[in-house]
Amino acid sequence: MDILELREFAISLLDTEESQPFGPNHLIFKTKGKMFLLLDLVSSPITLNYKALPEDILSQREEFPDSIFPGWHMNKKHWNTMHLNRYLPQNKVLALIKASHSLIKK
Repeated sequence: MDILELREFAISLLDTEESQPFGPNHLIFKTKGKMFLLLDLVSSPITLNYKALPEDILSQREEFPDSIFPGWHMNKKHWNTMHLNRYLPQNKVLALIKASHSLIKK
C-alpha cells in the first residue's frame, strides 16, 4: 500500500476528517474530534500510529514483531506503530485501521 491508498481508505470511513496539526509531515485522521490514525508522510518504510484495545496491543506486536511496535510518541497502552513492509498483509493493515476507527466511533 502507498500513502494515497491509505489516505483514501481512512477518509472513506464514516465521519472521518483529516488534518495536519503537527505540520506537513504528518496526516491525522479523526472521527468525532478524536484521533484514530496518524500517518507519517516522510518515513521509509511508511509508518502509521493506530489505536487498539489494551488487551490486543501486545498480541498484535507478538503476531507481527517485524511490523508492529509500541506507539511512537504515543501512549504505549493504547497505541501501536505499524511499519508497512513486506511482512504485513494489506488486509491486516486495513482491518487494524478499521478497528481503530471503530474504537473512537463508539
